[in-house]
Amino acid sequence: MPESIDFMREAIDLARANVAAGGRPFGAVLVRDGEVLARAVNRIHETGDPTAHAELLAIRDAAQRSGSPRLDGAVIYASGHPCPMCLAAMHLCGVARAYYAYSNEDGEPFGLSTAAVYAQMARPPAQQTLALQALRPAGEGGLYEAWAAGRG
Repeated sequence: MPESIDFMREAIDLARANVAAGGRPFGAVLVRDGEVLARAVNRIHETGDPTAHAELLAIRDAAQRSGSPRLDGAVIYASGHPCPMCLAAMHLCGVARAYYAYSNEDGEPFGLSTAAVYAQMARPPAQQTLALQALRPAGEGGLYEAWAAGRG
């Protein structure tokens, strides 16, 4: 596990450097088979993009460089507990494991916890505060079939 500690220290160092640059305390290192695929920090302060989380940016970078949306078997080291959005992205691209240094409980006093979002998403969709409803226009159909047919 010494190598894992080194990757985590790197994620924390990235987060500290990001704080020094005016950003949030989040850094991530994405690794597969001992090789760093990508490193990233939270860039919300630079971009105004609420999805510019360190983990997502590392995933995007690694996927673009590899030419594949699949990162099967990769491991992510994150300075903070991944939010539900980042965790979902990890599931969708095949990340096998994620480690974090600071928990939601650690971040709570500083407004850096996503525990409330996790709680919302654990509820059935009809009971969440964000309204989610199906709305398909009359006569609309075949979108997924067209996609499947084009994959040939």
